Amino acid sequence: MSSGVPRVRAPLAHATLTLAALAVEAVVGYPDRLHRRLPHPVVGLGALISEGERRLNRSDRSPRASRLSGIATVAATAGVAALAGLAASRLPGPASVLAATLGLAQRSLCDHVSAVAKALEADDLPAARAAVGMIVGRDTAGLDASGVATAAIESLAESFNDGVVAPAFWLALAGLPGLYAYKAVNTADSLIGHREPRWKDFGWAAARTDDLMNLAPARFAGVLIAMAGGGGWKTMLRDARRHASPNAGWPEAAMAGALGVRLGGPVAYDGVMTDRPVFGDGPAPTVADLKQALNIYVRATGLLWAAFATLSFRGGREWRR
Repeated sequence: MSSGVPRVRAPLAHATLTLAALAVEAVVGYPDRLHRRLPHPVVGLGALISEGERRLNRSDRSPRASRLSGIATVAATAGVAALAGLAASRLPGPASVLAATLGLAQRSLCDHVSAVAKALEADDLPAARAAVGMIVGRDTAGLDASGVATAAIESLAESFNDGVVAPAFWLALAGLPGLYAYKAVNTADSLIGHREPRWKDFGWAAARTDDLMNLAPARFAGVLIAMAGGGGWKTMLRDARRHASPNAGWPEAAMAGALGVRLGGPVAYDGVMTDRPVFGDGPAPTVADLKQALNIYVRATGLLWAAFATLSFRGGREWRR
């Protein structure tokens, strides 16, 4: 005898909200006029993390004490973010959808990478370097056109996970609290999750937590890119684990294989050359490859929408039983 309770709920509970947020964010993004008046909430998360680092990451502390301080900083920031998400989840439907768009970056990522492609098409290398410098951390002043295209494609592939797939995954799985907590951890990783001596111990918790929260989404992102690009599976499975990150290599290697180009290799950060693994076997990317990468990104995003539409439909049917 059925109790009337749906058999499957948790993985589907927030699929409709996720699909709606993806659609709205793709249209409106976070408008520049709004950003000038009201900075994006991630800016506030960054300020909170930076303040924690300023107060707690002291050179006179032992490695163990630094790690504990880093754990406390990440836990406090993620906790505050989750509570904000819990409060936002009680808003009326349309307002909660808008609140969810704050954790997604489909539109802004596409706009930033498109600006790089347009500058390269116009043979305006200084403008292309400036545009790609908005989305990458490497030195851009000495990059040629191929180096700019490479940087943009790598950022597009990696950010497809960090800014789109992973936030959508955590939103669908745990609602707005899960989405906001993920954004807090991901922001902490970008600010303090580094291997340099200053952050090695203090940023350990941020880096490891971010790795854990991206394990499933990053691999899903790679699959979506390979599907959207009509290939790249072999390169992804062969090269993904070469990356220093346990996650970033999956979408990057998939994109390299789908495009038939070579990504990775040595780059400079703050004037210091860093040797990185190579993904793919093809030539260095061109502006044409960058434009194709944007097309793959749009198709991969469409596949992500389709996945959540399917989950939403199945969830609706389950609840009607």
